[in-house]
Amino acid sequence: MIVTAAPPPSLRPPPSDQDLRSLLLIRHFELALLRLFEQGAVSGTTHTCLGQEYIPVALTPLLRDDDFVFSNHRGHGHFLARHAEPYGLLAEIMGREGAVCGGIGGSQHLYHRRFLSTGVQGESLPVATGVALKLAGSGALACAYIGDGTWGEGAVYEALNMALLWRLPLLVVVEHNGIAQSTPTSAQLAGTIGARAAAFGVRHHRVTSTEVEEIRAGLAPLVHAVRAEPSPLVVEFVTHRIGPHSKGDDTRSPAEIQRARESDWYARYAEADPERFGRIDREQLALVRQVTAEVTARPLVVPPPAFQEVPGQATAGRASGRRP
Repeated sequence: MIVTAAPPPSLRPPPSDQDLRSLLLIRHFELALLRLFEQGAVSGTTHTCLGQEYIPVALTPLLRDDDFVFSNHRGHGHFLARHAEPYGLLAEIMGREGAVCGGIGGSQHLYHRRFLSTGVQGESLPVATGVALKLAGSGALACAYIGDGTWGEGAVYEALNMALLWRLPLLVVVEHNGIAQSTPTSAQLAGTIGARAAAFGVRHHRVTSTEVEEIRAGLAPLVHAVRAEPSPLVVEFVTHRIGPHSKGDDTRSPAEIQRARESDWYARYAEADPERFGRIDREQLALVRQVTAEVTARPLVVPPPAFQEVPGQATAGRASGRRP
């Protein structure tokens, strides 16, 4: 059984226009990526955050420009909520000119204006802890997004141990969507995330709401405390992803996928305020279509010399048994 966030008991109006634009930008960007992948225009793989967009949208206004954000393999929404730069992000993913990292980082490995992501599970948390050590006393914090599956990594516990011992301004955001790639959390995680944080004396806050403004209001004093004390905080979002792990690798049952869709914010907000939602939805869809058309027409980036293969070198290395 995969548990996801429950839908609210009654319809509530969508959040502010600014929040709604951010939500819908991320939603249409991710859908466009899946279409591009189906067309063969995106190499490698891509992991979308469909259904989880509200988490970074709720958090971003609580973060300052001097904060650092550490993301994971499912990080496009984290990036777009933090930096509304869809042209540069899509160019990065597609390896086109104008890419935020020169087309080298791709979908999962970004470094841009105090935003860093990695596709290696658990890798970002010790790095975020080290950055938080440097930030201590400045009022800034390090925010790290991880999933429930990452709690199987020892680096998580080493980071929490040091963060509490050294009283670091570290905000750990857990997107608990109930499934680690294809394994239900109930089959791989003993106990609870809250109890694991408590074992180190780290504060833990569990969020079951999917309402942006409600989440933000509840987290504001807690995030302030991370800066003011300082001390680490684990915020666990009971959430859902309505899409597959990456492209089509969804091992959940139809009933489980349907439960996730029933808790999705998109249809709920569309029903609650159809005129305003529809207007902004069309606006953001048009923007993403424009971004897609422009970026796909750009030339591919030329890798810097350090990333280019020297003719004959790789072949010679393989022939001699040496690494090129």
